[in-house]
Amino acid sequence: MNMMTLWHITGWEFAALALAALMVGFSKTAVSGANTVSLAIFAAVLPARASTGVLLPLLIAGDVLAVLTYRRHAHWPTLWRLFPAVAAGLVLGTLFLLWAGDGVVRTSIGAILLLMAGVTMWRRRTTATADEPEAVATRSGRLKARSYGVLGGFTTMVANAGGPVMSLYLLSAGFRKLGFLGTSAFFYLIVNLVKVPFSAGLGLIDGHSLLLDLALVAFVVPGALLGKWAVHRIDQRLFEQLVIAATIVGGVQLLLT
Repeated sequence: MNMMTLWHITGWEFAALALAALMVGFSKTAVSGANTVSLAIFAAVLPARASTGVLLPLLIAGDVLAVLTYRRHAHWPTLWRLFPAVAAGLVLGTLFLLWAGDGVVRTSIGAILLLMAGVTMWRRRTTATADEPEAVATRSGRLKARSYGVLGGFTTMVANAGGPVMSLYLLSAGFRKLGFLGTSAFFYLIVNLVKVPFSAGLGLIDGHSLLLDLALVAFVVPGALLGKWAVHRIDQRLFEQLVIAATIVGGVQLLLT
């Protein structure tokens, strides 16, 4: 199927996708959660189901840049605890995509965006202040890791929207800024690479979608560089408020279309 012909992308639509790609890079090196804006733009411009396959390689490009920037700050015990539960979530998400049509996926993405906006608002009220990450070897730590891992795996497979879920988990576990960025960078890179064969098997990634990715990946790099520059300068509270507002607007738009 010639996906580029199917989508009939106009100049303005490509500009919107380019802005979304810029936000992907920015979110990976500065503010996790800004990526939900990119998700809404991609799902609005492209067929909702296929948009997840186009967005995935761009996310991986951003993940690579984030790992190169924050690789020394990753907390591997937390990562190893999360991965089995995330794998279960990925399988559930894949089964859902096998069943769901484009309309159902569009509605699901909209609902997930609104849910994630609520999660993010709650997260900002309950951010932990511990100096060290919460131990994942305790019973409560294992239960929390499994719960967030399954939900994160499902949402990232269905809508590339696992970011707010994992952000909530890492912040509630007491991660500081650099530890948060380093741990999430490796987490997203590994999970997104695992998603590639699933997405390809579902027909969401093919030669045509990769051509569009090739045109858009150039915008991920400056976004990541901007995020690296801004991470120590940005007014986090104001930016998160803007991200939440944009996410709510995007989610409502998808639910109404």
